[in-house]
Amino acid sequence: MRPAHLLTVVEKEFISTQSGHHTPVMLWGPPGVGKSQMVAQVAQKQGTSLIDIRLSQMEPSDLRGIPFKVGTTVEWAVPAMLPNAARHSDKGILFLDEITSAPPSVSAAAYQLILDRKLGEYEVPDGWAIIAAGNRQGDRGVTYSMPAPLANRFSHYEVDINLDDWVAWAYAYNIDERVIAFLRFRQDLLFEFDASQNPVAFPSPRSWEYAHRALHKFEDHPELFSGALQACVGKAAGIELAAFIASLDQMPDLDAIVRGEEVETPKEIDLQYAVATALVGRAIRAKDTAEAMQVHGNILSYANRFPQREMGVMLVSDMHRAIGQDIFSVPEFASWADKIADLMLY
Repeated sequence: MRPAHLLTVVEKEFISTQSGHHTPVMLWGPPGVGKSQMVAQVAQKQGTSLIDIRLSQMEPSDLRGIPFKVGTTVEWAVPAMLPNAARHSDKGILFLDEITSAPPSVSAAAYQLILDRKLGEYEVPDGWAIIAAGNRQGDRGVTYSMPAPLANRFSHYEVDINLDDWVAWAYAYNIDERVIAFLRFRQDLLFEFDASQNPVAFPSPRSWEYAHRALHKFEDHPELFSGALQACVGKAAGIELAAFIASLDQMPDLDAIVRGEEVETPKEIDLQYAVATALVGRAIRAKDTAEAMQVHGNILSYANRFPQREMGVMLVSDMHRAIGQDIFSVPEFASWADKIADLMLY
């Protein structure tokens, strides 16, 4: 299931705790596809607490607690990391990450917590959703087969890779537009992982965020720049990204495009991707300003100038995802839509 849909699933499961209809969710996927980040996004959007427990680093006693003697009986000290209405909040998300990397003794200790929402005398507050995530066997991580009794306690979702969803996330989180443009140009490199090759650095949604950071840290150090990108996304992808960025000095004048001047579109396909991506960034920055209508209109007018109309469709689609329904009130939108109507119908 694509990430945009899974965000809705996790959000609905959190909200359902209020009506008592919550079902624990298990997110499956290879490393670096953004499983934990999706859960954090939902918690941020809902303004709720998030407790992230990495089960691969736990021992059974870390969940069950430590026994201590009270008179002639033994009681259990509840771990402080577990949700507590007074200490944390009366609602939130308990995220059990790396559950498939947890030793069987730890996953067994999680059975009761997941199914019955309790461990001994401890009970998970009613307003807390339980979400788990883990890698699949074969993803070159330390994984254990999920026992059937534990698996039967979850609803299961596989995380798919979707470029449009990643691009929407990247614009929202200010990922460098040159990285976005490169991945629009080389879509197959958003995620490239071959467990049989035993890779160390490889392209993934997570590692492209690292490449974004490296770009800003090492762009002024040409002797380190390409190597820093390779360290994040692997040798081949890092070299390609560095070469793509080096070619962008041939970009047309974006300021002139935004002002509505006549500017030719570049003939090179990689530069067309770079221009389209950069213009979406300009549209985002113009949103909610006095010049928004004019800027958005000029960008929409330019979208019709690409030799391949699909490039303009991509630009406007990304722009719509980024700025929302405001795009429909721009006069130039109707003109653009009319010119590509046959393409959209096809």
